Amino acid sequence: MEQAIVSVVGAGLAGSEAAFQLARRGVRVRLYEMRPVRMTQAHRTGLFAELVCSNSLRNASLETAVGVLKEEMRRLGSLVMSAAAAAAVPAGAALAVDRDQFAGAITAALQREPLVEIVREEVTSIPSAPAIIATGPLTGAALSQALSELIGSRHLYFYDAIAPIVAANSIDMTVAFKASRYGKGGDDYINCPMTEAEYAAFVDAVLAAQKVPAHPFERTIYFEGCMPIEELARRGPKTLAFGPMRPVGLTDPRTGRRPAAVVQLRQDDREGRLYNMVGFQTKMTYPEQRRVLRTIPGLHNAQFVRFGSLHRNTFIDSPRLLTPALSLRARPDIFLAGQMIGVEGYVESAAAGLLAAINAARMVSGAEMIAPPPVTALGSLIAYITDQSRRDFQPMNANFGLMPELDGRLRGRAKKTELASRALSAIDAWIARYRLAIQPPVTAAA
Repeated sequence: MEQAIVSVVGAGLAGSEAAFQLARRGVRVRLYEMRPVRMTQAHRTGLFAELVCSNSLRNASLETAVGVLKEEMRRLGSLVMSAAAAAAVPAGAALAVDRDQFAGAITAALQREPLVEIVREEVTSIPSAPAIIATGPLTGAALSQALSELIGSRHLYFYDAIAPIVAANSIDMTVAFKASRYGKGGDDYINCPMTEAEYAAFVDAVLAAQKVPAHPFERTIYFEGCMPIEELARRGPKTLAFGPMRPVGLTDPRTGRRPAAVVQLRQDDREGRLYNMVGFQTKMTYPEQRRVLRTIPGLHNAQFVRFGSLHRNTFIDSPRLLTPALSLRARPDIFLAGQMIGVEGYVESAAAGLLAAINAARMVSGAEMIAPPPVTALGSLIAYITDQSRRDFQPMNANFGLMPELDGRLRGRAKKTELASRALSAIDAWIARYRLAIQPPVTAAA
């Protein structure tokens, strides 16, 4: 009998992780990626798992849910986590990567997999089952329409914005200074301090700047974790100072005091030549970005390697459409994964691809489909997005608030430590019960 082939559509974080997991579980894979034959409005290369927004995979500590999720993925043999470790750049308590090395390592690893066939073409219809659709928030119009017809439900949508990147040698370090908040992780960030007057003038400039308009037929629904700075500024004059420009834990060495506000920049490549403006997603026009952002102290001569931009992200109504195995309720042989299912964040997207692949492999072999325990970071996230009682569904990051409560009266760090310990014990038991361990990935850069 001919071995089944699982089609994976999209080689972003979710699709790349899914293809790798399937191959390492002995399943033949046909991986479709339309780039570079057809590019999106956000990508710039044909590499798999290209990061188009921040280069940060967020906090690496086990005192955070996303840190726990990373560790759960490592124990499941994640390609994305292995590539991230190899391409890591300094980022304090966060895991940030050189985006080109990261994507290159993942691309090379999949090209080496003998069970992975790579097809560079756009998929415009639902492929023959079994299949994993992981085309992300920028799914092409034709496939989006085909998917909409399959699920019989409208797409939900929101807008995501990309932060600018600045050339490091154009930052005035007589004004800016290197430090991490509260000294955690070393001097990994470049900080541009502002006085009260400078901050007030900046907020006024952001509000007055010309913005890229949305199409008349589109409503603008933003994800709270990736809000454009102008939308934050519109909520009140102090909103930015309590958000991405918060100065807590930092001291301006020129004054010895905490600034009124701070713009932080995080290293974006291994060589330290590029810095990402942390939390500075924006829909200002390019000329206005150049003008307004150069009013920031230390950035008056900034050279922008990439300006911020706005793009439309789509996601489906997962509580009514997906099972906890990430298969469609109406078509169990079709799986969906990544940001399009309403998980928000690089790590969460890749984790969804990992789980979809586990279940696609199990379906091919005739085994029951499974979901991680709800006390785990991955299991609690999947339980949230597939909860059929949920209404007004919006994208969600991994967070401790999704996990079942602990018994007892633990608070603060002690509670987080116990939640993490419980999650990792549960994921280990789940891996052992279903024999989910695979060989570790090879992540040498291309």
